[in-house]
Amino acid sequence: MKRPKLKKASKRLSCAKRFKIQKKVREHTRKLRKEAKKKGISKRVKKDIGVPNSAPFKEEILREAEQRKLQLEELKEQNRVAKQTEKAQKRKKEKEAAKAETEPKAKKQKKDKKTKQQQKKSTTGTNKSAKRFRCKELNKVIEASDILVEVLDARDPLGCRCPELEEAVLKHEGKKKLMFVLNKIDLVPKDNLKKWLEYLQLECPTFVFKASTQLQDRTVEEKRRRRMANGVDHSRAGTALGHTSLLEVLGEYATTLNTESMLKVGIVGFPSTGKSSLINSLKGLRACHAGVQRGLTKCMQEVHISKTVKMIDSPGIIATPSNSPVSMALRSLQVEEKEESSLEAVRTLLKQCDQQQIMLQYNVPDYRNSVEFLTCFAKKRGFLLKGGVLNTELAATTFLNDWTGAKLSYHSKPPDNHPLPPYLSDAMVTEMQGGLDMDKLKSGNEEIINSVKCPNPASSIGFLSTGPTAGMLNESEIPEEKAVVQEEEEDAENMENGSEPEESAEMDELHGDDGMEEETKQKKQTGKASSEPHKAAVKRVAFNVDLSSAQQNDDEAYDFNTDFI
Repeated sequence: MKRPKLKKASKRLSCAKRFKIQKKVREHTRKLRKEAKKKGISKRVKKDIGVPNSAPFKEEILREAEQRKLQLEELKEQNRVAKQTEKAQKRKKEKEAAKAETEPKAKKQKKDKKTKQQQKKSTTGTNKSAKRFRCKELNKVIEASDILVEVLDARDPLGCRCPELEEAVLKHEGKKKLMFVLNKIDLVPKDNLKKWLEYLQLECPTFVFKASTQLQDRTVEEKRRRRMANGVDHSRAGTALGHTSLLEVLGEYATTLNTESMLKVGIVGFPSTGKSSLINSLKGLRACHAGVQRGLTKCMQEVHISKTVKMIDSPGIIATPSNSPVSMALRSLQVEEKEESSLEAVRTLLKQCDQQQIMLQYNVPDYRNSVEFLTCFAKKRGFLLKGGVLNTELAATTFLNDWTGAKLSYHSKPPDNHPLPPYLSDAMVTEMQGGLDMDKLKSGNEEIINSVKCPNPASSIGFLSTGPTAGMLNESEIPEEKAVVQEEEEDAENMENGSEPEESAEMDELHGDDGMEEETKQKKQTGKASSEPHKAAVKRVAFNVDLSSAQQNDDEAYDFNTDFI
């Protein structure tokens, strides 16, 4: 009955009606019990009496039963996970179908174009980031150029040299010239720079150079010139040194050839030595794509420097995997191609340097291994993730960029003995110097060394060079690469599904370096041992606990048969 001034009717019942319902329920349950008794069905579950103590092989029986139970639980868990994945895939397909219906035609056409382009790349193998393509482009530069200029990092010139490339250039049928350019001279002490210059000039004509790292494209450069009309750019990275002497020597050599065609100069070398920055400095504009990231140049590019000289930019030389880990960390693109982790590369570099110098350079406290160094470095720079967790991966990439880019000052000593390589002779050395004004070259180098501001030997890190880095020039030597799906698409799919990307277990592996492997293994073993009996105790419901096996394994445990009689 609905009471006045109330929206809902009352749920209260009269006592007679309530007792009547309870009576009917009792009669119904009594009837069900009688029928079950007649059929012989009992509702109570019989208690498991277990294995009696007098039974032989009781421990083995209990162990087998426990194993069977664990196997059944594993099967149940596997079935549950399989069902969940099936449901997730089904949901994903339904979402994609619904999205495809609601999506406009323009987006659909774009997606179809992207998929077609990816299929073409995978089938034809014209992916510019592939090693074979880069090797092919490098060989094109060697064939097209008259002079090959090998760009060397002044911090480790011997490590930047590629014997295979030098041999291919010197033994070429077209009799090509080879020159060296010592780049990044502002990051090396002056005495060390002079020693390396003397060492390299005994083999090939060598120029000292400092590339400008603040060059922009044409429109930005014009705006900057208007702003700086009244002032002068005093920035250290803005000025380039050595470009005038290099252009003068190359221009004079081009006039001595007496040919109508332009002199083609190929710029070659390992990644991050400053090939594109050198061309940009000679041109005075940002003609080639250059930056902190390694491996930006992926194909050959011709740049007209003057009426007589043309420069050809090339991709970096591919280092062979047989090289030392230090040279692979500095000269290869393993980290960029995700063949090796940045944390592993940092560990190899730290082992190659003096710990005290690293501590002074980066202003970090004493560290035992690379992981501790990266945590201190990340804390110092403020590299944090969500929740205040230190981002050691970002710290590792910045550390690598310091070593490969034009920022960190470190130096290596030239060898005491200087024997000529087997592919080079005294006649070849004189032949390469022919046609070049060597006096002008040497005087230009001296002027540049005197004008450049170099760091003190105390503030520069001492580095042990591992010698020349072997490179691959034949496409047949490079193994075939599998078509890899782009990361951006994978991340987008993960975001759509609502699943987070899996975290890498590189930190756990690196915790074991410098004698820490045994400690971590022991911790893992103890953690497993402590978790397994706990799980077994939770799962063991219908069986008795047997203490005899535990007493046999534990030497310090009490023997209840002898101690408490």
